[in-house]
Amino acid sequence: MSNRDVIEDLKGLVNILNDGKEGYMSASDVTKSIELRDLFLRFASQRIGYATELKSHIALHGGDSENEQGGLLGALHRTWIDIKQALSSNEDEAILSAIETGEKAAIEKYDEILAEPDAHADHLELLQKQRTGILEALKEVETYRMRLER
Repeated sequence: MSNRDVIEDLKGLVNILNDGKEGYMSASDVTKSIELRDLFLRFASQRIGYATELKSHIALHGGDSENEQGGLLGALHRTWIDIKQALSSNEDEAILSAIETGEKAAIEKYDEILAEPDAHADHLELLQKQRTGILEALKEVETYRMRLER
């Protein structure tokens, strides 16, 4: 795998992290629950930190990643959150369900990149730590959603 490919992989993760940040910010704007708003803002902040860490590695490989808005799929996912939220009788449950979808997609992308450990040896530990953080966020979101379903 070339250095350019490594940079592109990392940029893809930065896009996903920015999508997550935007999704969490959007969710924090529409929920009426203070507890969920705090949770969403905490995870948005976490995604900002993760993206900053990856941008440092992109720079070490001679690249740059200036996208702060997320990718096209992120925009579509945020739109989906808005639509589902507007149509649902249980807003927070719908938001949490949409976030679960986004977090599962992020984990899949991390798994794809982690499947090539030699290419990402200098930041493998960072990627594993971030994936674990996203998985923990997913579990927390799932727990909240299950509580609301009762």
